[in-house]
Amino acid sequence: MVNQQSPIGVLDSGVGGISTLQTLTKLLPDEDFIFYGDSANAPYGEKDATTVQTLANNVIETLRNQGVKAIVIACNTATSAAKPQLMTAYPDMPILGIEPALKEAVDAGKQHILVMGTPLTISLPKYRAQVARFADQADIHSLPCPGLADRIEQGHAGLLEITAHLTELMAPVVNEPIDGVVLGCTHYPFIGKLIQAQFDHHVDLYTGYEGLTNYLKRQLADHDLLRSGHTKQSVTFMSSRDTPAELALYQQLFANGIGL
Repeated sequence: MVNQQSPIGVLDSGVGGISTLQTLTKLLPDEDFIFYGDSANAPYGEKDATTVQTLANNVIETLRNQGVKAIVIACNTATSAAKPQLMTAYPDMPILGIEPALKEAVDAGKQHILVMGTPLTISLPKYRAQVARFADQADIHSLPCPGLADRIEQGHAGLLEITAHLTELMAPVVNEPIDGVVLGCTHYPFIGKLIQAQFDHHVDLYTGYEGLTNYLKRQLADHDLLRSGHTKQSVTFMSSRDTPAELALYQQLFANGIGL
């Protein structure tokens, strides 16, 4: 039986959701967390929607068996492809998802916005509807980034390969007057500095993490599951690629990022 003391589950296709986890743990210091990275099946963003739904459901079953009280889908692709089905399948549990922070960038007054995401996220109707909603307020460039999340899964060891691939992907947009970049995949904040460095002018980055955390806090309060007065936060890491090296990578990314 879950209660206020139960942990919050956070899932991603791999290491990307650890960037979301960093904000969640900072802004909700009284809560414990279990992070599950489905690294054996990463990346989700180049699979079909049905496959993503099945994989995400499997991870949620694993987290529910760990006794979590709420679940954060810290994966833009899984949120877009699977969240409605998962909310229907598990109506007894708050399930939240991260989405491209396009509204955040528009609200900040950005006029030329680049949205970087996985091919599946960029192709789904949910994202297309979001672009249409703001099309009269800003010039929006959508950039699918095949292979980028997969390379970020390597962590610091893949930095040279990440940089070369990023430069190739961004070549069509770096000369545009971009003033804001929406990081529409939770892997991408780990290379935020590299992304900014592609431009010869300053660009602001948007993730939506703080808004997601605030919404989670409200959901927990509404379900009488918000914890307070907890003095020592616990963060547990799990992975479908259950090796010491993979779990050590999770710990390193959580503590220090990718080392830029």
